Amino acid sequence: MFMGSYEHTLDDKGRLSIPSRFREILIEKQVPERLIVTQGLDLCLFGYPLDEWKKFEEKIISRPLNRGDDRYFVRRLLAGAIDCPFDKQGRIGLPLSLRQFAGIGRDAVVVGVSNRIEIWSPERWRDYLEKGKSLEEIAEQIQDI
Repeated sequence: MFMGSYEHTLDDKGRLSIPSRFREILIEKQVPERLIVTQGLDLCLFGYPLDEWKKFEEKIISRPLNRGDDRYFVRRLLAGAIDCPFDKQGRIGLPLSLRQFAGIGRDAVVVGVSNRIEIWSPERWRDYLEKGKSLEEIAEQIQDI
């Protein structure tokens, strides 16, 4: 399970260091050291280990073709997806198109969200946290915590 948030700097070639704890989780799961990275929700990037990506992909491709929103959602996620293997230093290369989508420049915040990681521009991450409701407000609305 991925959790925590880490700030990292991309190098001049657009490579992002993935936190060592996240890489250890992939080794423990015995899945290839790679992430499938795609456009995420809230203008961040989603990064899935290969096993989790396959589960996610199965769910989204089973969406009905006769519904325009479903087709659009599937196309956006799959068209932007890229296989990002780790290099020897534990970095992945993020294509310019994905960095532009997420507003990522030189710095990024890597966030663990259970079965995936999210990659945010630091500004968008701060804005997202500041504009949201407080945990107390959300907890009052959730019945099963």
